[in-house]
Amino acid sequence: MIGSSQKVTPLNLTEPVIRQYFETLNEENFSATATLFAMDGTLTPPFESPITGQAAIASYLQQEAKGMTLFPFQEALETTETGHIHAKIKGKVTTPLFTVNVAWIFILNREKEIVSVEVKLLASLEELVKLKR
Repeated sequence: MIGSSQKVTPLNLTEPVIRQYFETLNEENFSATATLFAMDGTLTPPFESPITGQAAIASYLQQEAKGMTLFPFQEALETTETGHIHAKIKGKVTTPLFTVNVAWIFILNREKEIVSVEVKLLASLEELVKLKR
């Protein structure tokens, strides 16, 4: 876990709201993370149904994300014709029990709010089975 004196910033992310997402999660400031989402924004964790709305996202993160440290290290951005930004960030997540490669798929609206984040594990079936133990 990261203390307040240690920051994880291995990648200078282009979009400030995406950078804030990682910073607030790593600081375990889950209510601040949730406010980055649009009012009806969604967070889709691996193997789970989407969590919709800021309050539900904050509650979910409080229960599930404690002790996690996120390390984004590759970014790809695309702006659509409608002005939305699609971002794919690759990196890893560490917990006290394991480390796993992850991709975060973000959609930002014109107001730079997070419309959705989908978290995908980038692991083989064999690696995932080891996580279950």
